[in-house]
Amino acid sequence: MDFKQLKCPPLTGDDAKMIISTRIRVGRNLAEFPLGPGITKAQRDQVEATVSKALQSFTGELEGSYYALDKMKEADQKQLIADHFLFKEGDRFLEACGLNRDWPSGRGIFHNKDKTFLVWINEEDQLRIISMQPGADILAVFTRLSTAATLIEKVAKFAHDEHLGYITSCPTNLGTALRASVHIKLPLLGKQKEEFNMIADQFYVQIRGIHGEHTESDDGVYDISNKRRLGRSEVDLVQDMYNGVKAMIEAEKKLAATKK
Repeated sequence: MDFKQLKCPPLTGDDAKMIISTRIRVGRNLAEFPLGPGITKAQRDQVEATVSKALQSFTGELEGSYYALDKMKEADQKQLIADHFLFKEGDRFLEACGLNRDWPSGRGIFHNKDKTFLVWINEEDQLRIISMQPGADILAVFTRLSTAATLIEKVAKFAHDEHLGYITSCPTNLGTALRASVHIKLPLLGKQKEEFNMIADQFYVQIRGIHGEHTESDDGVYDISNKRRLGRSEVDLVQDMYNGVKAMIEAEKKLAATKK
């Protein structure tokens, strides 16, 4: 994940104001251990101990605190729920494949002081590494993610295959296991479904409502993310998202100009 290869000049002025927030995450598993459906409780606890120790050694912007789900204070739990950080026990599909075993033992959440860097331990994958912040600075978000992932892998090598890429519990995440997204205001383009979908297809991005897959937009605000995972680099996929968002901003501005 070489953030220096990313070509995304900062958005400025009215263009930047259209983007509410930016979020990039990757899923990772450790090469030393089986995936979640086959891991033992002792192994899961070892993953938690290894990764949480590494995270708590971070300094500077990445410095933060780790919260084990089975030892969490009520006040911390309420705050994490209010921040929309706290992940829950998996659904019936995760239950069926064994990912809910021993819940909540061995699971936890780390976040830095500014709440722009977050790691889930032993959810669907052993690591969900997340970088996010308000606004449109995609490069800053990707740089933070890349830096953190590199530091974690110095302590715990990630499971990776030369052909399949990073190994994940869900096959749809194989490859980069990366999702880069923005929440963006597109009230006019959102009403032009054909044009909206054409731009999305051209730049390999996906359109969602801000409450997740299969949800509708709230007041013309959409979640735009990369569609591809496999066969491309992390830089390629963040670039897809950036290029798609730029094209959507230009289309929104053209529609606004015709209304004047």
